[in-house]
Amino acid sequence: MAPHRIFGMTFASIYPHYVAKVERKGHTVEELHTVITWLTGYDEAGIAQTLADERTMEDFFAQAPAMNPHTGLITGVICGVRVEEIEDPLMQQIRWMDKLVDEVARGKKMTSILRAPAA
Repeated sequence: MAPHRIFGMTFASIYPHYVAKVERKGHTVEELHTVITWLTGYDEAGIAQTLADERTMEDFFAQAPAMNPHTGLITGVICGVRVEEIEDPLMQQIRWMDKLVDEVARGKKMTSILRAPAA
């Protein structure tokens, strides 16, 4: 089976859609960057670099400085699929990011979006 076409798309081509989605709902690029940083470990300079070098989504996640160890706490449905049931690891990472961006756009509290294990 051929890899999904989103794997070869650049992060730079998808990022404007994320920005438009959160801004359309009255939220900020700063909030978007907060969830990207939480998920991947990219800081502001790292995000800027990924946009500049036009790395693919596959490379974006493969080169992520520090994937958050609590990503398993991201649950729910995105694009009609439960993110916790996605078998392909890369597709699951992409859908985790989609889910977080969606939650920012919907106005969910940042403390809920940035999941942490129960104390």
